[in-house]
Amino acid sequence: MMAADKGVVEEWLSEFKTLPEISISSYASSLKGKSTLVSELYTVISESLSELLEPVCHQLFEFYRSGEFELKRFTLQFVPELVWSYLSVISSRNMHRSGCIEALLLGIYNLEIVDKEGGTKVLSFTVPSLSKPSVYHEPSSFGSMALTEGALSRHGLTRVVHAGPYCQRETFTAQNRFEVLTFLLLCYNAAIVYVPCHSLQSLCRMCSRICVNGFPRKLQKKYENISSRIRVSPEFMVHMLTAVYYAIYNGEWELGCKALDDVLYRAQLEMFPEPLLVGNAIKNTLPSSALKSSKNAPRSIQVEITPTSSRISRNAVTSLSIRGHRWKRNGKKKMSVRQVDRATYEKSSNVMFNNCYKIICPMLHKVIQF
Repeated sequence: MMAADKGVVEEWLSEFKTLPEISISSYASSLKGKSTLVSELYTVISESLSELLEPVCHQLFEFYRSGEFELKRFTLQFVPELVWSYLSVISSRNMHRSGCIEALLLGIYNLEIVDKEGGTKVLSFTVPSLSKPSVYHEPSSFGSMALTEGALSRHGLTRVVHAGPYCQRETFTAQNRFEVLTFLLLCYNAAIVYVPCHSLQSLCRMCSRICVNGFPRKLQKKYENISSRIRVSPEFMVHMLTAVYYAIYNGEWELGCKALDDVLYRAQLEMFPEPLLVGNAIKNTLPSSALKSSKNAPRSIQVEITPTSSRISRNAVTSLSIRGHRWKRNGKKKMSVRQVDRATYEKSSNVMFNNCYKIICPMLHKVIQF
């Protein structure tokens, strides 16, 4: 790192320490425009031997626990780079060089698993129902569904999945490493609409490096860091795909598609069903050509919505039509069920009598002549 660039980081480190509390909010908002500072912080994090790494990690942790949303988001944008730096150091077995990064990641994790009162936090997720419309689908596109008694009994009920409570961790072990990292990616994905494009690029590079290092595909890449294989969990890969899916549709088409292919490559080698299912679903829904989306445009995921049409046919029998139906016959007075049955019986008897008369009369005529 050059002396001028080092001075930018050192100024940032000393600036926050002398800042009065009433100026924290305005200071947090001003960090968005400091692109030079952000670029230098990425350089410091990627260099595990940098003398500025430890004070930078400490400062980022102070930002995160300050309670200011802008400062928390500023720290969250570096999570992909921090995860990659940590895993690369662990894979190269230089444990002594990962202490400050490990402390920062564990600090963010321990802050996120508790609520404001200090109690354990339980996350809840509502599983969507295909019978109700959303921005992703229309129930009418699935064709007619049989209205069975079982379907009626489940109508209106929503399924909620709970995650947690999570245990606090004081150190990383082989057993809890990806439990912590997966939760950190979950927090990152929850705030992904606020992170800048530099963070999305770092995320895509992280996914590709983690998935191809130690495998033959690395020979096709220009990654210089490590050559040993990095172990991953299927849950961690699913959260990587969630973030990559967002990056593809928000200005990082090329890097996102490469990361998607690399994650699918690793999932096939590991035979992980969850990332294979999610990754192939994303790949099969991609457009045939690159999206022309601006990096400064509003963040969103583009989906195709089926055109709105009449949900219920005019001739469909519904409960409302049954209640409003009236048995009328050419404007005549309503007939009771007994009267209807009697009229039907008399009519059928007359028809039967006429048919018998037509058959028996000629036979009687012949008998009389004989």
